[in-house]
Amino acid sequence: MTAAAFGAVTVGKALATADVSDTAIALLDDEGTVVGWTQAAEQLVGYSAGEIVGRTADLVLAEFTHMPTTAGFVEQCHVRNGWSGTTEVCHRDGRMLDVCLRISMLRGEGGALRWLVSLTDAGVLHGDELNESVRGPLIARTPIGIVVRDRQLRCTWVNDAMGSHDGTPRDQRLGRWIRDAQPDHSADVLEALMRQVLQSGTTKVHEYRMWQSTGLGEEHPFSVSFHCLLDADGQALGVCVISSDVVENQQTSERLALLGEAGARLGSTLDVMQVSQELADLAVPLLADYVAVDLEQSVSFGEGPPVRIGAAGRRLPGLRRAGLASISHGVPESPWVRGELVLAPSVSPLTAVLSAGRSRLEPALDIAPGTWVDEVPELGHRIRENGMHSLMVVPIRARRTMLGVALFVRTKNSVPFHDADLVLAEALVRRAAHSLDNARQYTRQHTAALTLQRHLLPRRLRGGMAVEVASRYLPADADHCVGGDWFDTIPLSGARVALVVGDVVGHGLRAAATMGRLRTAVHTLADMELPPDELLAHLDDTVQRLGEEDCDLPDQIPAVTGATCLYAVYDPATRRCTMASAGHPPPAIIDAQGRVVYPDLAAGPPLGVGLGDPFESVELELPEGSLLALYTDGLVESRGHDIDEGMDRLGSVLAQPGRSLEELCDIATQNLPDRALCDDVTLLLVRTRGLSPSRTAFWTLQCDETAVRNARDLAAEQLAEWGLEGLEDATKLIVSELVTNAVSHGTGPIGLRLIRHQALTCEVSDTDSCAPRTRLARTTDEHGRGLFLVAKLSRRWGCRSAPGGKVVWAEQDLPGHPARNRRPPDRKPSTPLSMGVGPTGAVAA
Repeated sequence: MTAAAFGAVTVGKALATADVSDTAIALLDDEGTVVGWTQAAEQLVGYSAGEIVGRTADLVLAEFTHMPTTAGFVEQCHVRNGWSGTTEVCHRDGRMLDVCLRISMLRGEGGALRWLVSLTDAGVLHGDELNESVRGPLIARTPIGIVVRDRQLRCTWVNDAMGSHDGTPRDQRLGRWIRDAQPDHSADVLEALMRQVLQSGTTKVHEYRMWQSTGLGEEHPFSVSFHCLLDADGQALGVCVISSDVVENQQTSERLALLGEAGARLGSTLDVMQVSQELADLAVPLLADYVAVDLEQSVSFGEGPPVRIGAAGRRLPGLRRAGLASISHGVPESPWVRGELVLAPSVSPLTAVLSAGRSRLEPALDIAPGTWVDEVPELGHRIRENGMHSLMVVPIRARRTMLGVALFVRTKNSVPFHDADLVLAEALVRRAAHSLDNARQYTRQHTAALTLQRHLLPRRLRGGMAVEVASRYLPADADHCVGGDWFDTIPLSGARVALVVGDVVGHGLRAAATMGRLRTAVHTLADMELPPDELLAHLDDTVQRLGEEDCDLPDQIPAVTGATCLYAVYDPATRRCTMASAGHPPPAIIDAQGRVVYPDLAAGPPLGVGLGDPFESVELELPEGSLLALYTDGLVESRGHDIDEGMDRLGSVLAQPGRSLEELCDIATQNLPDRALCDDVTLLLVRTRGLSPSRTAFWTLQCDETAVRNARDLAAEQLAEWGLEGLEDATKLIVSELVTNAVSHGTGPIGLRLIRHQALTCEVSDTDSCAPRTRLARTTDEHGRGLFLVAKLSRRWGCRSAPGGKVVWAEQDLPGHPARNRRPPDRKPSTPLSMGVGPTGAVAA
């Protein structure tokens, strides 16, 4: 060391990340034979100096045994000027120990070589499990200076890094005492320290902190440790002095700690944008001055197929900026903000990484005019304006899927990126990729669940001219936003509307799937125009059948599905509402003055229980403007309150006649008791409307040969009064066919009703309970074409039961209204064959 090498020599604390005095040191000759040993080495592997000095290192080092000869391993160290990494060593008792190993080349006089081996217990060095492929390169990037002195303290061996520490060339150090290179009082201090080490034979607590001149006019703190080397007799052979730059040591420790922190921070969320931002924040400023994280655009939304790495013939994926961090305020380096699509040059390090799926390191970024940076002018401007000079692009991959890329850039830091930086960046990105993949899977599942729920529940409630409707749905499964509750408004014939609310026990995807099956079944049964009690009976049979299909074994008892349902039909022409319940709470009915009534409705058994009890219907007359609240028990029942309290609360909330339905929905579903929902909450609010008498016309016809002619004339007159002359011909034909059927198969009076609402409905009622059906008439048949003609002339037709008989109806589009899809003529009417068989010769053509 030069005379100016030390400004001060002070006793200092051991490094926080690794106590150098606990590092096992061994000195090997050029053939791999141990020529020097330390007490710390004995404590680590159990061999004393007398047991191992003079023997080859493969007795302890597993790495040596991987080569055909010890000389082969030494030759590899020659090529690489040393070796570092993690490996295993053999303890004297046969145990294998995980250690951090570093082999450094030392040079002596005449070009002779020695190897200094340092071993540190990996468990002591790092309590957490860091990626071993990262730790080795990072430690190797921290140069250490090594000097070996004999018992007289003359320098016998030295490594090349020592000269960069104190500025003393190797040839001016070998064979000399300390005072020869450093003729001042500090030489006496150092010699005293080394002699103390030689006398004690220990390597403990001999670490000192010194400020050394670096030759660049700067001063850096160096940590220097002294280790006593022992010979085969256990006597002091010499002293090994190891110095390392404290700043670089600290930076290495910080980078290793960064990986531990990354695991906690990156795994704390399932939001892909937040994970991306955490990755960028972690890397700035410790690794880079500017970081951008770009995700393949489908990752953010959980839609679209994954982009496979190495897929041939595929266009490069579109990227969306998801994470940004910079040492400069406002991130001036990025032309795009978070969430924007990134325009990548067709030829650039970024596109190369996307194509190959491998990282790219550009220590010196080529930003000369005419290069790829000018393909996107704004990008080239930002690169030059902010002094971007070194770049790393790392792909974000998981399970052979390309999730995106991370860009690491240096601007203010003049040191280019090197291989160890890339190793750290890849380790960070790997941890982020794991979190992003989890977040992507969650996002895809969440999106699928929302899509399922959107398709299972009505997108738009249709009340027609009968009712005004509003609804709210709050699932208990907040993660997936799906549940087992459902609600519906189903337009029926004659301007009527069916109101449905149901509840499948449980919540989540399974309950939602069951709910979807039941909702479909209700739609099918509603199309059959069944009364509410009959519809629930058929729905109960359906639920039991589905339960049997879901059984794993044929003889297994079907599990109770556990579902409730309330089904109601409101007729605006009569302002009457018929309802039935399958284990569901009754609706709240609020009149125009705010009076609340819960009708005396028989609850009936839940669906799928199989008790065989019949369902009962209740018919009520509702004044125009009445409010019906159909709900599930999650709205009125909670842990701390029984259902009666909840129903009273709901009634008082809804008894505000001046409020709109949307306002009432908000008030009723906000500030619920026990707001942490344990059950789904559904509310369907319906305000009834009456159909004006001017929109309906009804006649009673005698069941004789005059009925058809009278029906045609009455219909034509009414259409003229309504200004619907354009529908006269079609309506007269429909009326003729339906009344003819009624005359042919009925015995009592015939009812004819025309309803003008969102369509023109023609209804013919008779005393015959048999439902008509279409049939395929042969060319020789005189009858059987009437219903076929009705189907051709109307947009839809059907039949429903009525007290004392049935009603056959047909709908036509009004002029100026968009035509709805017509039912194909070869389809059967909405009433199934099981409801009865019609006449063989239905209607005269």
